[in-house]
Amino acid sequence: MGMASWQTLSERVNRVAPSATLAVDSKAKAMKAAGVDVIGFGAGEPNFPTPDYIVEAAVKACRDPKNHRYTPTPGLPALRQAIADKTLRDSGYAVTPDRVVVTNGGKQAVYEALQTLIDPGDEVIIPAPYWTTYPEAVRLAGGKPVFVFAGSEQGFEPTVEAIEAVRTPRTKAIVVNSPSNPTGAVWSRETIRAIGRWAVEHHVWVLSDEIYEHLSYDGMRTVYIGAEVPEVRDQLIVLNGVAKTYAMTGWRVGWIVAPTPVAEAVTKLQGHLSSNVADVSQQAALAAVEGSLDAVDMMRAAFDGRRRAIVAALNEVTGVTCSAPHGAFYAFPEVTALLGRPLGPDGSVVRTSSELASLLLDQAHVAAVPGEAFGAPGYLRFSYALADDDLAEGVRRFKQWVG
Repeated sequence: MGMASWQTLSERVNRVAPSATLAVDSKAKAMKAAGVDVIGFGAGEPNFPTPDYIVEAAVKACRDPKNHRYTPTPGLPALRQAIADKTLRDSGYAVTPDRVVVTNGGKQAVYEALQTLIDPGDEVIIPAPYWTTYPEAVRLAGGKPVFVFAGSEQGFEPTVEAIEAVRTPRTKAIVVNSPSNPTGAVWSRETIRAIGRWAVEHHVWVLSDEIYEHLSYDGMRTVYIGAEVPEVRDQLIVLNGVAKTYAMTGWRVGWIVAPTPVAEAVTKLQGHLSSNVADVSQQAALAAVEGSLDAVDMMRAAFDGRRRAIVAALNEVTGVTCSAPHGAFYAFPEVTALLGRPLGPDGSVVRTSSELASLLLDQAHVAAVPGEAFGAPGYLRFSYALADDDLAEGVRRFKQWVG
């Protein structure tokens, strides 16, 4: 059904691009529903079930009528306290519960933080490759995303010199994401410290997305900017959640840790946007955040094995180069050598990694996300948060298809 000429949509929405990762995942699932045997490397979603003790906490909460009601807009007091305690445990510095706002997943945390900080024309520096939602959330706030690219030759790690080169009087904030989606890069202590000190010097807000904090390998560890540069905390907004660490993507619980005036403003916005997060989901998140990290350690060990397997397998594909990621659960190989050459059974030639990903899905039934979605043409993102057998079969198909 079409729309009449007067039925226009807002320019705000028209300017926003759809989520490329969700688009790839949706197409792959539609093909599966139609009977096509698709191997999906698209979605950043652990294939593990949520740990039993978390599920049991939710079941118990469901049976108690007191949990069938609204909660305070910024979250259950017990959960906000647990997140504050977790910040001290993991990040190494103390925060009070009044600085915590519980959100409907990490995406809402990103959206609300930017809506709270950004006015039309404000600039937000986003190191690239970046998670596909960051620039769109900036645009929805009326801001301008400004990109600083660091490729595989730099370990996907930006320099403060490159960041400073794009700073202007309109620079309002910078996004830090380590461990990174889509690259799996874990930024060094030197880089994190340099960015924190730069932000303090130039009065720039820092949005630190730490949702992959517990997924690192090869002896690497997440470096927390709030611990490394204590003076940045008055201009630091931490974005986090339970989705990746505890295999809880569907429970939709994230949070913001921010200076109290920012947390209060975010709460005001959320009061009109979504009221609160579902009580039962918050009870599940409380069990997760208060519990041990034993189940997380098990999942991380499994991801580490898959990481090693996919990097080795991708490097055996002609024309593909993949450096080893040290965090998250993504491989981000460079595929520029595949562009402009015959591929697949009919010798198709593609010009971009976007065309490559589309052809790979249609012909080899392997779903990967093109680098264009992350500001990095010439790359593909493969999530290795899937079963070992599927991982091996998917890369085998890719290799066979390339020839």
